Amino acid sequence: MERKVLFTASTYSHIRSFHLPYLERFRAAGWQVHVACGGKKMDIPGADKVFHLPLKKSMIAPGNFWAAAQLRGLIRREGYDLVTAHTSLASFFTRLAVLGPGRRPKVVGVVHGFLFDENSPAWKRRILLTAERMVAPVTDLMLTMDRSDYDMARRHGLGKRVTFIPGMGVDFAQLDTAADMGEDLRRELGIAADATVLFFAGEFSKNKSQNVLIRAMQLLPERVVLVLAGEGTRLERCRSLARELGVNDRVHFPGYVRDVGRWYAAADVVVPSSRSEGLPFNVMEAMYCGLPVVASAVKGHVDLVRHEENGLLYPYGDHVACARAVERLINDPELACRLGEQAAGSVADYNLDRVGDIVFAQYQSCVKEPAVNF
Repeated sequence: MERKVLFTASTYSHIRSFHLPYLERFRAAGWQVHVACGGKKMDIPGADKVFHLPLKKSMIAPGNFWAAAQLRGLIRREGYDLVTAHTSLASFFTRLAVLGPGRRPKVVGVVHGFLFDENSPAWKRRILLTAERMVAPVTDLMLTMDRSDYDMARRHGLGKRVTFIPGMGVDFAQLDTAADMGEDLRRELGIAADATVLFFAGEFSKNKSQNVLIRAMQLLPERVVLVLAGEGTRLERCRSLARELGVNDRVHFPGYVRDVGRWYAAADVVVPSSRSEGLPFNVMEAMYCGLPVVASAVKGHVDLVRHEENGLLYPYGDHVACARAVERLINDPELACRLGEQAAGSVADYNLDRVGDIVFAQYQSCVKEPAVNF
């Protein structure tokens, strides 16, 4: 009998960005592959069936509980052997849907970055930790990507098994073909040949904190240009901030970009400013391209960037420290070159071929265990 797996996530774009290779692996192994997610609808290559979920950003939005009810019916109707849940919001409501009496599939919760850590406000940590503990009994395997999340999950027993993985794997080869496209892109954007281009790609959200970079631009020389790629609820707020601070002529907002390799080729420094991360693809891609990194010193970033060895770190939210780190690279080209070279050499083990084998083996280890009954 053909086995079935269900992938869930808050957005279609998340599945497309991180999980298509795993959909292909399951199909190659003879599985039927289904996907359920929310957000803007997109095609999901490699999925036999795709189900839309009415997921909303807020944990307490009524639509999320309706999504959990839909998932519960779907899981019972389809009789999945394995469910793998991604992104914090979708992961919680997927596992909530599995709670209850009756036979259930094996469940893998993949942590792309808990929304809390030891530095979070006590009330927030308590609420989100309570939510994770609630669904821990149906989390047969929890996969974590950074040491902070791994330690948190182990300490609080957030899964029956907690395992560390080196991310989901990055297809670095696709970046090689774009290595010589940077100059053309700079000309398209009207960026001077002698400008220093800072680049960050990510959803415009509170967590990504693009506002820190925009404020840092006030303190940087006129020849510094910031490119912020992506879409999201805080995009217009960031545009307004750039205008308010008088740096809008040096900040570009190209929207969501697919050919990210040419944007790395056009950049001089990558500047991830997030409040927290799992193990960020965009940082690993930039490092592979030999770009020096100036990053906020938060979980996920500190797993990849070693201060003054393969990048520079600054305290989260400190736009002054961010600007100083960038200016240090501008004033010391030898340091920038050395950090970029070290960065490129430090991410080889995160390539998709190697990591894909590790992650898929974890999935397989879960389904080899007996089915679960409540």
